[in-house]
Amino acid sequence: MKLKNGGSAVAGIVLATCLSFPIAFAQAVKPVAAAATPAAATVLPLYATVNGKPVTQAEFHSAYATFLRQKFYHGQVPQEQLVQARKEVSDKLIDRILFLEEIERRGIAADSAEVEKQIQVYDQRYASNPNWQKSREAMLPGLRQQLDQQDRLSRLEQVVRDVPAPSAEEVKAFYAARPALFTEPEKVRLHTILLAVDPSSAQPVWDAAMREAEGIVRRIRGGADFGELARMASKDGSAEQGGDMGYLHRGMLPEALQAKVDQFKAGEVSEPIQMLQGVGVFRLDDRIPPKLQEFSRVAERAADLLHRERKEKAWQDLVVKLRGTASIVIHEPPAAPASAK
Repeated sequence: MKLKNGGSAVAGIVLATCLSFPIAFAQAVKPVAAAATPAAATVLPLYATVNGKPVTQAEFHSAYATFLRQKFYHGQVPQEQLVQARKEVSDKLIDRILFLEEIERRGIAADSAEVEKQIQVYDQRYASNPNWQKSREAMLPGLRQQLDQQDRLSRLEQVVRDVPAPSAEEVKAFYAARPALFTEPEKVRLHTILLAVDPSSAQPVWDAAMREAEGIVRRIRGGADFGELARMASKDGSAEQGGDMGYLHRGMLPEALQAKVDQFKAGEVSEPIQMLQGVGVFRLDDRIPPKLQEFSRVAERAADLLHRERKEKAWQDLVVKLRGTASIVIHEPPAAPASAK
């Protein structure tokens, strides 16, 4: 949508308002457009109808393009993620209509004072923007309507997620049923010597680093001090500590290296290992197996996790219920932009 006096740049303000809320998405400039041309929506090509309410292809394109710009800000969208991105945008557009209908059924009103406060924020943020100053009066009805909707949507979410805190017995049962959530992962203590190699280096450079690392391994196995060699040769940040990397939780190491470390025995010095940043030599000093934390230590966290899980379930249950009872028709999917540019 374009506004007079260069206002098209300002139209994104309303769209940004919608996208800033977790349960709200999109029909960003629809209120302004509808006010100007009330009959237009009846002739525009449709993307979907939700309980008889239209979602135009233009609205879908606008929401989709904004979604891509925000999620893939670098402008390059992985092709394999495009289908999922389209579905996510479609779901949000549909859910927004269903949520707004639910708000009407529940009689949830917006906090008008909060809405006006948000408008003041826009006035302050764009006080020096000439486009905002020229287009403010034209934008204001649509912006106020969107902010009103966002406030009501937020209140709906608060109401739905307001579930009782779990009892002590329920928390204990949750702890017993989900031990993985409360288990400290395995930890290993490693020493390393890293011979740094630029990833773009030619093969002879890598071969030379590998031969140097093989010589270091022979010296260590022959009795040389690992820490001293690390201080002399290593380019890892642990060099000043004699190559001591400290205790590392599972998941902190690259998967390929972790797979090799899993095979190490305590005190063992590895063969040279080629990695992205160079060639490394490692020594495993200690391995602490996974340990289930005592309930008394994690009771508060368990209660919080269970409460959050139930809040999310309450919200998802509402989504499933609304979709299950709605009449949703997706028309021929429009061709959508494949780039966030």
